[in-house]
Amino acid sequence: MGAMKQHRADILREDGPFEDISAVHGVTFDGRHVWLASGTALHAFDPEGGKALRTITVTANAGTAFDGRHLFQIAEDRIQKIDPESGAVVATIPAPGNGTNSGLAWAEGSLWVGAYRNCRIHQVDPETGAVLRTIETQNHVTGVTWVDGELWHGTWEGDQSELRRIDAQTGAVQETIAMPEGMMVSGLESDGRDRFFCGGGNSGKLRVVRRPPASPET
Repeated sequence: MGAMKQHRADILREDGPFEDISAVHGVTFDGRHVWLASGTALHAFDPEGGKALRTITVTANAGTAFDGRHLFQIAEDRIQKIDPESGAVVATIPAPGNGTNSGLAWAEGSLWVGAYRNCRIHQVDPETGAVLRTIETQNHVTGVTWVDGELWHGTWEGDQSELRRIDAQTGAVQETIAMPEGMMVSGLESDGRDRFFCGGGNSGKLRVVRRPPASPET
């Protein structure tokens, strides 16, 4: 295992602020649309130009995920499973952490829930909400995403945010992408290839950040 890799963020594009979105709490990508959680709704946008496409009115005050068919959305102390076509909440499970969660991702048949101030990521059973295991991280966790077997999460402390790739077993930091000072990361999602979609917190913006090329050992 080589030394930890450190990068400055290569910001490819910045969209927003958007009408009716004062803050971005969660971000996910369904292969066609980027979804932003604004607190009281989920908003679908064109990932290439930031054009607003549709809105689902639902409590959406933290992380968002997509499992290939349904959206999952943290709503305080619960996680809602949502049909993106109808907008209906089809199931609800308890969320770990008593309403202190941040990011949400889908991978390997599980939900991955970021616990912001507890500096943890929980692997959660999507049917029951049971915590299957917990990864201890070195910093506060905002957004969470998986791409090509890599676990990344956002941090937000003071005026500084980073994207961090961590060892999914130990929580050790393997790679960092530093955002410019004052540019916060709330929600985080990969497009499955070479871009990260980063929610901009209270700026109400969405930033597209280049994912660094994988090193040979990864």
